[in-house]
Amino acid sequence: MSFFGSSKSSKSPPPPPSQYQQTPLPMQVPQDVVSGDQYRYALTNFRIAHEKVEEQRAQLEEQERQVAQLRARIAQLEGTSVLPDRAGKGGNTVDDFSIKNAASQLEKMINRWSSDIVRAPPVPLAALCEAILADVGNGPDVPRYEATSMQVQALLRHAISEAISEGIVNCLIVTNSSEANVQLTRIHEHIFARDPTVACVWRRQTFSAAVETFSPEMSLNTLCEQVPELMRVLNNIIPTSGNTQILESAYAFSRMLHGQTSTTGDAFYRAFIPELGSALHPRQVELVKRCLKSERGEPDRVGATIFPGLVKVAKAPSVPGTQPIDSVQNVVRRAQVICECALFSGGTGTPGSSLPGTPAPVLHYQSQSMNGYASPLPNPHMNGYQSPPPDGTYMTGHN
Repeated sequence: MSFFGSSKSSKSPPPPPSQYQQTPLPMQVPQDVVSGDQYRYALTNFRIAHEKVEEQRAQLEEQERQVAQLRARIAQLEGTSVLPDRAGKGGNTVDDFSIKNAASQLEKMINRWSSDIVRAPPVPLAALCEAILADVGNGPDVPRYEATSMQVQALLRHAISEAISEGIVNCLIVTNSSEANVQLTRIHEHIFARDPTVACVWRRQTFSAAVETFSPEMSLNTLCEQVPELMRVLNNIIPTSGNTQILESAYAFSRMLHGQTSTTGDAFYRAFIPELGSALHPRQVELVKRCLKSERGEPDRVGATIFPGLVKVAKAPSVPGTQPIDSVQNVVRRAQVICECALFSGGTGTPGSSLPGTPAPVLHYQSQSMNGYASPLPNPHMNGYQSPPPDGTYMTGHN
């Protein structure tokens, strides 16, 4: 077989692929391009819109300031404005819970003062007891006290509580003149008899310009007017607890009551003190010590009132076909009282022994005879100018 006679033609193999191949360039995204005029036009519009927003914001702030000034003016005219330093925590107005806390603090101060007096009396306890009874023992059934330390301390608390009730809480203290304050109180009584809402506005507006503090001279004048014999044996020393005058704290408590803003704008508060030897009325009093007579179903009497009670006086709603009532008085805090059996069963006691400042659990009277004559109204002397409303107008609030 000849080499040249071969029918197979030889083909050269393809070249091997190259190791380095060029990668295709990515496709470039075309960019948005605006002209200078369009850019300046958009920037100008944005600046104008921003200026308009700022102008509207300034107008809204000015409107809010004007509305706030208008509301403050209206509140001042209505007598409902509350200064920042007189408002409660968070700007809340006074309520029954605030009254309870403030009364508890004042009660502790009175208890501490009376304990200090009994621990180191300036005169014998018998003379101190006689002076107190000369000031507050004007009831028909005043018991015969033995002048023990416990009894004298309770009577001291009764005397200072009555001075606070009649001389501060039930009298509008606006000026440093007692005569002017009495006249202002009478004006308020006259206005309240005609229109309680107007009286409320007048009272709050008047208290907005009242004296800020109860000076020592005012305290001394009030005490000498309310409890002159007690101040005589105490050498006209103003009652203090720590470094705080008790009557100054009582004045702050009174301003909180009379200058407060509440939903019941036509109501105001008055304090009452059950008389020595008067009957125990469950709707009026809360016992601070256990009453054995009441547990046996026997009637008992008031031995001493260690802190006054509070009633809220409001205009009575008119009921067709019935005789009109001047006012309705709701008990919001019962008077703290120690009964005769507890006060006289304490024995001689130790000088300076402190009466409880926190009331014990309220006793539920089991005596049917007592519940039969127990009136839901305070004693007539505590109402002042208020005529006693008929039975059933009292509602007991929280203690």
